[in-house]
Amino acid sequence: MSHRSMWMLVFLTAIAVAPACSKSGQAAKEPRHLTEAQRDSAIAASQLPGASVVGKALEVSDSAKARANQPIPEP
Repeated sequence: MSHRSMWMLVFLTAIAVAPACSKSGQAAKEPRHLTEAQRDSAIAASQLPGASVVGKALEVSDSAKARANQPIPEP
């Protein structure tokens, strides 16, 4: 395969794939309504690098929030 025909094949493939990658359709027009906690939970559950750190930070945050919401004992 010549150099020119290889580039033509790459170009035609890119043109053929481009419409599939566009954001057309109803689902792409609707905004996603996730809270910050929901996004962080999704990241923590993923296999992304650093996801375990996000999970630990959520645990610490939830623990601190639970302690802050406890009633103060009266003397």
